[in-house]
Amino acid sequence: MKLLSRAGSFSRFYSLKVAPKVKATAAPAGAPPQPQDLEFTKLPNGLVIASLENYAPISRIGLFIKAGSRYEDSNNLGTSHLLRLASSLVSTLYYLSLCRILNVGFKSLTCDSFPYVFYSEILMEFLLNVTTAPEFRRWEVAALHSQLKVDKAVAFQNPQAHVIENLHAAAYRNALANSLYCPDYRIGKVTPEELHYFIQNHFTSARMALVGLGVSHPILKQVAEQFLNMRGGLGLAGAKARYRGGEIREQSGDSLVHAALVAESAAIGSTEANAFSVLQHVLGAGPHVKRGGNATSLLYQAVAKGIHQPFDVSAFNASYSDSGLFGIYTISQAAAAGDVIKAAYNQVKTIAQGNLSNTDVQAAKNKLKAGYLMSVESSEGFLDEVGSQALVAGSYVPPSTVLQQIDSVANADVINAAKKFVSGQKSMAASGNLGHTPFVDEL
Repeated sequence: MKLLSRAGSFSRFYSLKVAPKVKATAAPAGAPPQPQDLEFTKLPNGLVIASLENYAPISRIGLFIKAGSRYEDSNNLGTSHLLRLASSLVSTLYYLSLCRILNVGFKSLTCDSFPYVFYSEILMEFLLNVTTAPEFRRWEVAALHSQLKVDKAVAFQNPQAHVIENLHAAAYRNALANSLYCPDYRIGKVTPEELHYFIQNHFTSARMALVGLGVSHPILKQVAEQFLNMRGGLGLAGAKARYRGGEIREQSGDSLVHAALVAESAAIGSTEANAFSVLQHVLGAGPHVKRGGNATSLLYQAVAKGIHQPFDVSAFNASYSDSGLFGIYTISQAAAAGDVIKAAYNQVKTIAQGNLSNTDVQAAKNKLKAGYLMSVESSEGFLDEVGSQALVAGSYVPPSTVLQQIDSVANADVINAAKKFVSGQKSMAASGNLGHTPFVDEL
């Protein structure tokens, strides 16, 4: 049910934890705080504002922006990657003032992929300026270019991250094909002018959602009207993702082969996307505990019947605002790669033929619901969920409705999802010693 954070819908995520506060809106002494509902407002300029006053001692505010790598074109690839690193590039006095505020009243400021979290109109002015009116001094931007390659190298130390990048490049012609990281040939060439142009044309009010937890909705609305009215309009329209099907193979001497085989599935929020989510948990979504096992999943059991050496297999599922990918992800010894991939694929074919029990479907629904509820039980997870929904749909579906939508998925819906994967045009990405790894047209 969650949007995969591939910058498919929003750019970066800033997180700032605020020290315990005394709230002017708190209930009178001795009276328990009254529970509040999530409030939604859409301003005339298109900005979506959502807030939940939960009377928490720490307030969080997130600014979500539709400005990820999918909105780049062939002329400015890598811009959003550099923007992530350049989030603190402001004048020296401005930066020292911000650090002073953080040191006096706040616990931490982090940047991942794009909201801010804070409670203070003064601090909001600082942080909204960082997102909407940053300064990119040429020497500071030049100093960041060396970090681009390091950042990319660190991310790709995980072979799975590299394979998933290649999978999107193989599956799509545009938009979602763009890497989250700056191409090597663009390192040293992204200019301050390009950064300013990207912000001017993508960081607009109609592409933003301001979400607050533990903050009064009227206050949040007032601050948004004051500080987020400087750039209206829709900005440059992003291209709709176009699925094509393809294959990228990276031959290396690694003894382990990582391979992902997918077909196009469904956009996030659709009934069909819910069916693919249930199918993922029917097959096996992977362990949810660090270094945990996946031995009870249907995929694992199907592969284990004929493979007598270490391997791992799970269902892959990613939904975006206009497309999605579903398939299988395998890790195996090079000599067994073909057998593992084919056995896992055949298990999905078995379900597509109607071999699916009510018990397996209900267990998958329970796992999906539990995973969803755990993802939104923390303030960070809930903020992310509300912000993602606000950008994609301009509204919010509460957890109770999400659970009902999962329960409404019928066995036939799951079988049809499996059929769509089996009959769909495939995309594949693989890395390692690929001598025994089949090509996509051989499956």
